[in-house]
Amino acid sequence: MDHLLQSLERWRPFRAMVVGDLMLDELLFGDAERLSADAPVPILHVKKREHRPGGAANVCLDLVALKGEVIAIGVIGDDEPGKHLRSVLEKHGVDASNLEVDASRPTTIKQNLIGLAQARHPQKMFRVDFESREELSAEVVQRVLARVRERIASVDVVCVEDYAKGVCTEALCQGVIEIARKAGKDVLVDPAKITSYAKYRGATSITPNRTEAEFATGLRTHGEGSAEHNTLLATRLLQEHKLATVVLTLDRHGALLLEQGKAALAVPTVARKVYDVTGAGDMMLAALAAARANGIDWPDAVRFANAAAGLEVEVFGVEPIPLEAVHRSILEQASKGLGKVRTLQQVVVEVNARRRAGQKIVFTNGCFDVLHAGHVALLDQCADQGDYLIVGLNDDASVKRLKGPTRPVNNQDDRAKVLAALGSVGAVVHFSEDTPIRLIEAVKPDVLVKGGDYTKDKVVGAEFVEKHGGAVVLIDLVEGKSTTKTIEKMRGTT
Repeated sequence: MDHLLQSLERWRPFRAMVVGDLMLDELLFGDAERLSADAPVPILHVKKREHRPGGAANVCLDLVALKGEVIAIGVIGDDEPGKHLRSVLEKHGVDASNLEVDASRPTTIKQNLIGLAQARHPQKMFRVDFESREELSAEVVQRVLARVRERIASVDVVCVEDYAKGVCTEALCQGVIEIARKAGKDVLVDPAKITSYAKYRGATSITPNRTEAEFATGLRTHGEGSAEHNTLLATRLLQEHKLATVVLTLDRHGALLLEQGKAALAVPTVARKVYDVTGAGDMMLAALAAARANGIDWPDAVRFANAAAGLEVEVFGVEPIPLEAVHRSILEQASKGLGKVRTLQQVVVEVNARRRAGQKIVFTNGCFDVLHAGHVALLDQCADQGDYLIVGLNDDASVKRLKGPTRPVNNQDDRAKVLAALGSVGAVVHFSEDTPIRLIEAVKPDVLVKGGDYTKDKVVGAEFVEKHGGAVVLIDLVEGKSTTKTIEKMRGTT
């Protein structure tokens, strides 16, 4: 996982093309407290109406949230919903100038009725679809492919989002794959639930869930399926459709990755409290594409996508998950195995992720040899200065140089464990120099804290922190509390 975190540190903006079934989601929110007098059905008293991009249009927004520049290519109707969908995409920074208008079909609308009863969380009651599933005409397909051909050189990766609404015909999918292959671009496909994936032949990767894969291959099983069964599904798809990889999504079990010429790899995910699975497949596709556009290898790309899709199911409805949230989620999972003690490299990765999420970083340092109430009070006040407190801890050799040959009383590992047990402390980092300036320059804290026995001009790193827009804070010490006095009392010399 450290390798993935390092890759996320090098994350760069990318350009993606999304081709597929663009939709407009209409959400009608209201109270559902009564039953109709003329039939045993609930009444929705609508209080709010929202419109959001759905289907392939939602993939566009997911990619934007992951720092992508996105070109949307697809078909809308010659109607007001189509104009509204174009406008909403553009409002979110998506290039919607390549949407083809087909007057023979309506813009796909999914109207969701969402009720709230007895002050509980909102729940979807019913959905009404306005759509055509007729395949695009040959003429419109060629117009769409012309758009793809014109823009392919400017993107890093291509996503195909197929909801079986008639846009992703075999001619269109094969045309997109051929154009992308000639341009050296990966094509990632989120397939529809259909009986054959022949139209995706030659794509770089497909991302079906297990139910969809079983439907497409005819290899059915009961329950959740064994590892052997899932590998058989992925192998059949990979071989029959000349794919480079298959990413078989398995809900709470994560995903199965099968790369051409390699053994199947189970990529676990974190168990989540599922609120709404809507949009998880879109997020999975977008996150995989974003990771691959950043040069991340397939195993780590799937780990990244698992984390993004996991966050998606924890929110209601379709909500793009920003890069910062995914980065932080991966970081938190990696940190569980580390405890709070970090190397400098590890803490810098963590600081950057937290800073991207808008958190304020606090730094203090010391020997913390025999922890006492004064230390605890100081650290509590340090933590109050921001969101995440890093403690620079002198290693044993530097303590000995500073305090004399009888110190430290407790070795550096023990001192770090005691500090890490405090709720106020976010991370502990050892340093071997006489001062923590190397740590301070690497972390670039927003707040640098020292005890009130210092003056600002004596605080190591104060000038550096203030030069970079940070603050230096001096905190009053607890009177009568010091390590030296504690040790003297223990030795009976006071």
